[in-house]
Amino acid sequence: MQSILRPALVLFAALTLACGVLYPLLVTGVAQAAFPAQANGSLVEKDGQVVGSRLIGQSFSAPGYFWGRPSATAPMTNNGGGSGGSNQGPLNPALQEAVKGRIAALRALDPGNTAPVPVDLVTSSASGLDPEISVAAARYQAARVARARQLPAERVGALVEQHSERPFLGLFGEARVNVLALNMALDAESGHTR
Repeated sequence: MQSILRPALVLFAALTLACGVLYPLLVTGVAQAAFPAQANGSLVEKDGQVVGSRLIGQSFSAPGYFWGRPSATAPMTNNGGGSGGSNQGPLNPALQEAVKGRIAALRALDPGNTAPVPVDLVTSSASGLDPEISVAAARYQAARVARARQLPAERVGALVEQHSERPFLGLFGEARVNVLALNMALDAESGHTR
C-alpha cells in the first residue's frame, strides 16, 4: 500500500504545484507584460476615475445618451456578477411581448422617428453585458440624443461615424459602436459629466 500511496502523493503535489501555482503565475505574468490593459479588464478612466470597461456594457437611460442593448440581468442591469441570457426562443410569447414593449417605449421616447427599430435595441444579448451596438442602432438614436443635448444632428452623426469600428479584417463580424466610448465623446463635446 505504501508503495502506491507515496508516488501518488508526490505526483499529486507536483501536479498541484505545476498546474495550480506555476502555470497560472506564468500566464498572469505574460499577460501583464504583453497586454497590461486587457489583462486588467480594459478599464476606461476619466479624470483619474474608472468609469467602466470597454468589455462590459454600461447602463445609460437618460435621453441625452446612446443606449446599449437591453440586459437580461435585470433588475440589476449590466451586472457582470449575474451575467446570463433570458433563454427565451424567438417563438416564446414572453420574448415577443418584451420586444413589443421595448419597441413601444422607443417609439414613445422618440415619436418623430419612423425608421425601423434595429433588432439589437429590443433584444437582450446572450450575456446581457454587450458593450457595443450596431452602427444602425447608433444612427437610430442619433436624432434623439442630438435634441436632448441641443447639438446639431450632423455633429452627433459624425461622432457615431468616428466611433464606429469596422469588422475584424474587413470580414469577421459587423460594424459596431462602443456605447461607453461614444457617450464619453458626447460628454466631452457638450461639456457634460457622467
